[in-house]
Amino acid sequence: MAIQMVCRYGVVLFVVALMAGCASHPRRSGQSAIGNQCPTQASCNYNGQYEPGERDYAEQEARRLNQQQTQRLQRSGGWW
Repeated sequence: MAIQMVCRYGVVLFVVALMAGCASHPRRSGQSAIGNQCPTQASCNYNGQYEPGERDYAEQEARRLNQQQTQRLQRSGGWW
């Protein structure tokens, strides 16, 4: 009986400590869980001139990455 009680309290303490540890990591406003190198979206945007062909390459790469992500979501059954 005493061993069961100690085990139950041990499990409860473990869960509480785990939850406290996960909640104790402060995040700055606007920062995602995986990290974000830019504090705001606007600070990541490039407003200068493109080199010849750079814009076309960027748009093609964005289309390719979007298509790849769409296929991955379709295979996994959607995003919800």
